[in-house]
Amino acid sequence: MDLYKLRQALKESWGADTVFGEWDAQHPSAGQCAVTALVIQDYVGGDLIRCPVNNGDGHYWNRLPNGDELDFTEDQFTETCFPLREQQSIRDRQRILSGYDTEFRYKLLSQRVEKILNMK
Repeated sequence: MDLYKLRQALKESWGADTVFGEWDAQHPSAGQCAVTALVIQDYVGGDLIRCPVNNGDGHYWNRLPNGDELDFTEDQFTETCFPLREQQSIRDRQRILSGYDTEFRYKLLSQRVEKILNMK
């Protein structure tokens, strides 16, 4: 899988209906980490990683089978709001999908990404 194409497809697919929380068009990756990590795992496998954020939220990203880490939503963070990566843990896919409306948001994002990738 071409990670550049996957990243671009994800960016084009994020929207108000795939976000956890409030949609901010100026920061489209904010609130998209769980569903984005799930879609990435669909294409490249690996582990789903979670850590707390210093504001009380959580953050998800991927650890690829070769051990590299991939975080397509890290640009949502600032000097005052940041993930506490030293407290990371591997999370089960089904556990993530059981969260409030996560499965619905994931399916929307997944379908959009698939459509974009099939067009390119």
